[in-house]
Amino acid sequence: QVQLVESGGGLVQPGGSLRLSCAASGSIFSIYTMGWYRQAPGKQRELVATITNVGFTNYAASVKGRFTISKGSAKNTVYLQMNSLKPEDTAVYYCNYETGRGLIYWGQGTQVTVSS
Repeated sequence: QVQLVESGGGLVQPGGSLRLSCAASGSIFSIYTMGWYRQAPGKQRELVATITNVGFTNYAASVKGRFTISKGSAKNTVYLQMNSLKPEDTAVYYCNYETGRGLIYWGQGTQVTVSS
């Protein structure tokens, strides 16, 4: 089992910034992908950004150039720096951990609201 603890959500004005953090613990694997997905009301959960254990990144087109995913100095920690936030970025953001064997774990979610 892998446990994911997220933090950093909140309310921010359009154009503002937030940083989300996710720390994984438990049965940590050497090959994995960590990332962030989001789900807005009435919409399906969608990929935001992912990063592999060796640092390869992938971004949704809607956030490319505004969001940056990175690994922390602490093992199995990942950050999502969100800049130039827009109202359409409002959603519950979920941390995701996928092992090399396809096991998938989710965090509890953190609310991000972009509104003036």
